[in-house]
Amino acid sequence: MTSPTRIPRLNLHDTVTTALRGMILDGVLVPGEKIAERGLCDRFGISRTPLREALKVLAAEGLVELLPRRGAIVAQITESDIRDLFPIMGALEGLAGTLACARVTPRDIQHLRTLHEQMIDSYERRDEHRYLRQNRRIHEAIFAMAANPALSELYQQVLTRIHSCRFILKKCDSDWAVAVAEHAAIMDALARRDGALLSRLMQDHITGTSARIALAALGGDEKQDAV
Repeated sequence: MTSPTRIPRLNLHDTVTTALRGMILDGVLVPGEKIAERGLCDRFGISRTPLREALKVLAAEGLVELLPRRGAIVAQITESDIRDLFPIMGALEGLAGTLACARVTPRDIQHLRTLHEQMIDSYERRDEHRYLRQNRRIHEAIFAMAANPALSELYQQVLTRIHSCRFILKKCDSDWAVAVAEHAAIMDALARRDGALLSRLMQDHITGTSARIALAALGGDEKQDAV
């Protein structure tokens, strides 16, 4: 947030809402963090009115918590959210994998390989923020390849509900290594167009490793069968 990124006046309300939502989903703004309204206004080159309108929309989505006379904070994920929503996310990811394998093209695979290589480079550099951003793009690209708008919409709804928990919680080195290895297996299954295997790998990646990391970060039960 060091250099201004001015937002055009056209469709200002929607544009600010989209920008803030992206900052939360990318982990730029993290759960529990107080939202610095003045800093964001300077960043976007806007007044507080459109910013506060955007915050109201995000509060209705569950991404932001409005505090009377104290501004707003990024909403925090709970253990109950993880236990309830990660199995749903896993099922959606599994279906996306099956559909993607039936429709994927060589160009799609090359695009995913590029994203994967960028993610691995970030992992090797221990640049977790960039790694998480590339991770999210890979998952979204697989949903795009599934070519099912209704499925993608459900995915975005659940992703919003969990406040990007699976992308922003800090990983220990061993968990990070496991996640990277699982992504390599996912890439291999997609390249071989093995829909059944890809579906299982993607579902296990969410309900196993990702849920375990999330629960551990919150101090909950780390058992994989908890979700």
